[in-house]
Amino acid sequence: MNQTIAIGFAVYLLLILGVGIVTARYNKTLPDFLLAGRRLGPWIVALSERASGQSGWLILGLTGLAYATGLGDPSGTKSQPALWASIGGCSGVALSWILIAEKLRKETEQLGALTLPRYFELKFRGHDLAIRFVTTAIIVFCFIFYIAAQFDAAGKSLEQTFGFPHFTGILLGASIMVFYTLMGGFFAVAWTDFFQGIIMLVTLVVLPLVALAQIGGIGGLVDKVSSLDPEYLTLFGGRRGWPLLSGVLSGLGIGLGYLGQPHVLIRYMSIRSVSDVGKAKSVAIGYAILTYSGAVLMGIVALAYFGVGHFSDPEKMMPGLATAIFPAWFAGILICGALAAMMSTADSQLLVTTSSVTEDIYHQSINPRASQSQLVFLSRMVTFVIGVAAISLAQLPSSIFDKVLFAWGGLGAALGPPLVFSLWWRRTTRNGVLVGMILGFFTVIVWDNFFKWTGVYSLLPGFALSTTAVYIVSLRDRAEIR
Repeated sequence: MNQTIAIGFAVYLLLILGVGIVTARYNKTLPDFLLAGRRLGPWIVALSERASGQSGWLILGLTGLAYATGLGDPSGTKSQPALWASIGGCSGVALSWILIAEKLRKETEQLGALTLPRYFELKFRGHDLAIRFVTTAIIVFCFIFYIAAQFDAAGKSLEQTFGFPHFTGILLGASIMVFYTLMGGFFAVAWTDFFQGIIMLVTLVVLPLVALAQIGGIGGLVDKVSSLDPEYLTLFGGRRGWPLLSGVLSGLGIGLGYLGQPHVLIRYMSIRSVSDVGKAKSVAIGYAILTYSGAVLMGIVALAYFGVGHFSDPEKMMPGLATAIFPAWFAGILICGALAAMMSTADSQLLVTTSSVTEDIYHQSINPRASQSQLVFLSRMVTFVIGVAAISLAQLPSSIFDKVLFAWGGLGAALGPPLVFSLWWRRTTRNGVLVGMILGFFTVIVWDNFFKWTGVYSLLPGFALSTTAVYIVSLRDRAEIR
């Protein structure tokens, strides 16, 4: 283990833990713990939203995908080529901020909703166990897999950098994420995400640009990668027909998932005022363009720098490139960027999962008279239990990329169309939302298990069927009322 990197890493972790301890004193009520009292500024919200929305999937998963398959995946082994996944991701960020942010901020405050399940309940009936329980169940189920992917990413990063056994890395990363989320709630999550977002930006922009300069700039990059396989640098990777169409659609379709991610949506709900949304939107979209582009560039640069097959696991490429390019002390900072990506997503997902159990099940259905201190205590206990469950799932053999895509697809298909309809279409009904959620969620599960061979990402059919269901059922309900 390089002592310089270890010292830098230890300092970083101590700072993160310190934030959790300091911000614990701000959590006197459940709204404080879950939404920071709705008093966060636009820069904090924007960088926190981007840091939580991008995760280890971007900094290890997408960079590793680009390293393994180039821009368009000439091997045809992945349903989402790196370039098109990047374009889809950037488009989804913009779409979510434009369609959802301002309206969700207004309506959740007017309704007094602290969570997405509670928003749907209050929007349509005021007291509706079915819609609240279905929404909560979908969030908890998907987020356990999503959090597990972040813990897995922490294990891989620490294994590649320090030589820790994979499970030891998972335990270390998970313990820190659970601790500061458990202590500091959304205050800790938002502020740590802000600083982690800055580190991620430096990692995804500075590292590939410096590495690019070392291999001779764009000219050197093209020469080296073309000598391996010219198709690595083409937009479509030499694909034709259905593999081409399904790959492009699946990559672009990733962006639709942003419309239904509770850990992203909660940022919109926490912003200080509706007037701050415009500034936060500009910052978030600009950040997304820089980091998604940097992730793909990093993978291509690493392909030129190391050649094919240098890493047995492509998702360990980023720490390897950082230690090869920079002095140990600076490489340590950039490797912290990888951990920052995982932490900034896992902490948010832990918090959303906790809120779903504490507020939407316990407080609303079991003990409506629970005191604020009881609810905060229960939230911390639930955070711990969810963390333990995710640690066990983190050891599943699937890649970070695949774990995230499954959870991302389930949430995007189940929650995205009902949320957009509820905010923009007055004729949306409770039954339309409920059927859309259930159909979208189960379509993703069925598609991933029986139709993955088509090469189409399960989010696309799930999103399409959910949209259709919300629309048709809502129209039928309105017709019956007349």
